[in-house]
Amino acid sequence: MTFLTYRSTKKLNKLSQHPLDLTKKNVVTKSRIKKMKIEALGFQLLYATERVDEKVLSTLFELSKDADVLRKMKEMQEGVIINRIEGVESENRSVLHTATRDFFEERMTAPLAKKAADLAKKEYDKLAVFMEKIHKNGSYTDIIQVGIGGSDLGPRALTTALERFHKPGRKAHFISNVDPDDSISVLNRVDLKKTLIVVVSKSGETLETLTNEAFIRDRLKKMSLDPKKHIISVTGKGSPMDDPSRYLASFYIWDYIGGRYSVTSMVGGVTLSFVLGMEGYHKVLWGAHQMDRHAFMAKEEENLPLLSALLGIWNRNFLHLPTVAIIPYSQALSRFTAHLQQCDMESNGKHIDSFGKEVEFETGPIIWGEPGTNGQHSFYQMIHQGTTTVPLEFIGFKTSQFGCDLKVKETTSQQKLLANLFAQSIALAVGQKSDNPNKTFYGNRPSRILLTSHLDPETMGKLLAFYEHKVAFQGFIWGINSFDQEGVQLGKVLAGKIIDLFAGKGEFPLGSAYLSLL
Repeated sequence: MTFLTYRSTKKLNKLSQHPLDLTKKNVVTKSRIKKMKIEALGFQLLYATERVDEKVLSTLFELSKDADVLRKMKEMQEGVIINRIEGVESENRSVLHTATRDFFEERMTAPLAKKAADLAKKEYDKLAVFMEKIHKNGSYTDIIQVGIGGSDLGPRALTTALERFHKPGRKAHFISNVDPDDSISVLNRVDLKKTLIVVVSKSGETLETLTNEAFIRDRLKKMSLDPKKHIISVTGKGSPMDDPSRYLASFYIWDYIGGRYSVTSMVGGVTLSFVLGMEGYHKVLWGAHQMDRHAFMAKEEENLPLLSALLGIWNRNFLHLPTVAIIPYSQALSRFTAHLQQCDMESNGKHIDSFGKEVEFETGPIIWGEPGTNGQHSFYQMIHQGTTTVPLEFIGFKTSQFGCDLKVKETTSQQKLLANLFAQSIALAVGQKSDNPNKTFYGNRPSRILLTSHLDPETMGKLLAFYEHKVAFQGFIWGINSFDQEGVQLGKVLAGKIIDLFAGKGEFPLGSAYLSLL
C-alpha cells in the first residue's frame, strides 16, 4: 500500500471537497478552542483554527495507522535501515540521531541503537573531560564554529535561542559561507588568542568548510599563534580531519546521523557545552530524549509531533497549500525557522518514493518565516489579504527568558506579545467582512499554536525533537526517504568544474566559465 492507495487517503480526498469553513458563524467558538488541543511534556498544541472537524481528524488518524507510522518511528530509533530506496543505489543506512541523546532511563535496547548510544556517550564523556580542562585553563572566552548546512544552522539556532543561559564571559560565533567577508567579519571581532575554533565536517572534505579553516589558520599563523592550540575538529573517524597532529582535539560523528539532525551530537555539542556548560548541554539532550520517547510511545490522538504532521498533510495534500510559515513569538528563536527550513525541505523535498518511483502527489512544503511581532509589520499583509493561503505554525511562551519587563499602558511587553499571537491566529481564521473591499479579510486561513511556559535548555531540546519527528512522520506517510539529500550534489559537482577553470589562472572570464557547463 502507498499514500495514494490508502483507504484513508481516498476518504480524505472526498472530505476535502467541502472543507470546514472557519468564517461561518459558531464555528470558531470557545468550546472548540477548549476542545481542540492536546497536552504533553509541558506543551499544548492548539489547533482550533485549522480547517478540520472531528471527521477529518479521525480520518487523519486512520491515515497514520494505514501508514503504520508509530512502528516506523520506533524502528527508526532502534536502528532499522530506513535511509534507503529499493532498487536503486542509495545510502542504505540506519537513522540514529536519537542515539545522541539516549543516555537516560528507558534507553533503547535494540543492538544497533544501543551501540550507537554507547558511542555517542563515549564522545560526550570525552567532551566533558575536555571542557573541564578548558574551564580550568580559563583563557578562552570565545568559540567560532566553522561549518555549513547542518553543521551551522542547528548549532547556530540553539546557541542563539539559549543566549540567556550562556556562562558569563562566553560567546559563540559562526562562519558558514565561503564568502571571505563572512570569515573576516567574525575574525575581526574576536581576540584569537582567547578563541577556540571548532571545524565541523563529517567527511572532512567539505570545500567551503576547509576553505574557511585555511583562512583561519592563515590568520593564526600571521599572529604567531599555533593553530593546534586553538582548532578542534568534529568529523568522521578516519576522515582527513581526524588528525591529532593538526587539532587540539577531535570528536566523532557517524554516517547514520544526517547533518540537519546532528545538533545534539558533537556537531552542536562542542559549542553548546562551551557556552552553556556541560550541564546546559545535558539539559538539551534530556529534553530531546523525552520527545523521542513520546514520539513512538504516545497514542496517535495524544502524540504532539504526529498530530502536527497530520495537520500539515491535510493542508499540503488535501487543501493543496504549498507553503508553511513557522512564526516563533520569541526573539530568542530568530534563527530557528532557518534550521527548520533545512530540516524539512532537505528531508521531504523529494520527487520519488522509497521504491524509486515518481510520486504523483505533493511532498514537502516550502518552509519560511520570521519571529513575531516583526513579521506582522512585514509579510502579514500578504498572509491576511494575499491571493495565496499560507498555513502558519506559531510557537509561543507564557513567560520571557530574562523575566525583565515593564508595564506600558497597563500591560507588560510579554502580555502584548502573546496577545498578538492569539489575535493573529483568530483573525486569520475568521477574517472580517466590510463594505469596503480594501478592509475585507477573507479569513479561512489555517494555523496552529505550540505553546509552553518558557524557553530554557530542556524545553529547547523538546522543541528541536518535536520538529525532527514531525518531519519524519510526514515522510513515513508519503512513503519517501526523508534522510538523504541528493538534491544538494549536482550544483557542487558543476561548481567544482568552474573552480578547476579558475585554479592557477587568477582571473577567468565569468561568462566563459558559465558557458563551459553547457
